This record gives sequence, structure tokens and C-alpha cells, in this order.
Amino acid sequence: MVRGFLLAGAFSAGISMAGCQSAQEHAADVEAANADANRLTVGTVQREIRVGMSGGQVASVLGSPNIVTTDEKRREVWVYDRISTTRAYSTSSGGVSALILGGALVGDGLIGGAGSTGYSAGAGAAATTQKTLTVVIKFDGQGLVRDFAYHTSTF
Repeated sequence: MVRGFLLAGAFSAGISMAGCQSAQEHAADVEAANADANRLTVGTVQREIRVGMSGGQVASVLGSPNIVTTDEKRREVWVYDRISTTRAYSTSSGGVSALILGGALVGDGLIGGAGSTGYSAGAGAAATTQKTLTVVIKFDGQGLVRDFAYHTSTF
């Protein structure tokens, strides 16, 4: 005579899902990580540079210029020319997977079962942004700022 009864097996399932972050969010993280308090920006020029400042004061705010030249009257002109390139690459992947284990006791033996299934997907994106900032500081005959201008572009 065959005796049988069912022993409830163990059941285990795991689901994992990964979060996604866009290329723009990665780019913002990179830019924040590279933030520099002494970085040349339009805001710094607008806020700090004034007509009548000395060359030493300008240099303490903006740092050393890229180009120093003179105009037709032999007055100094300082040019700050900055180009920055930011490249961000973002990848994400996600998926669902399950592991199912079970077993039954039949007669004097154990019959086991196992199974697994899964699905995964991935995606990626890249973004490159370039920015330029040109600042021109013109000095008078006494070495004081007589005029300044700036131009910025992003592409």
C-alpha cells in the first residue's frame, strides 16, 4: 500500500528592480561635483567687476587672464577665454527575477522542485554640452578698469 501525503514545500520569490537616472541628471551630478568657488562665471563678472578697479583687484577675483594685449593707445586689455565641455553617459538596467522552490513527500521519498525565471532590460544615453565665456577687461592709462564686456554661449 502506498501511503502518501503532501508536505507543503518552501516557496521563495525575489524581485529586484534597479532605479534609473537620465543623462541630464548624471550631467548635473558631474557639474555639482566639479563646482569650484573660484570659477569664472558671468555672475562673478557681473557681481564683482567694477569700473575703477585695479588690475590686482581684477586678478584676485578672476585669476590670471588668458591673453594680455594693448590697444591703439598702448593701454592694457585683458582677455579671459574659457571653454568647457561636459560629457555625460548614463546607463540603467532593470529586471524582475523569481526563484520558486517547492517539494512534496510522497510515500517514503521526497520529490522536489525548483524553477527560476527572469527578465532584464537596459538602456543608455549620452549628452555633450559645450559652453564658452569670453571676458574682455580694458584698462585706462593708470591701470584701472575703464570698461569691460563679456559674451557667453552654450551649444
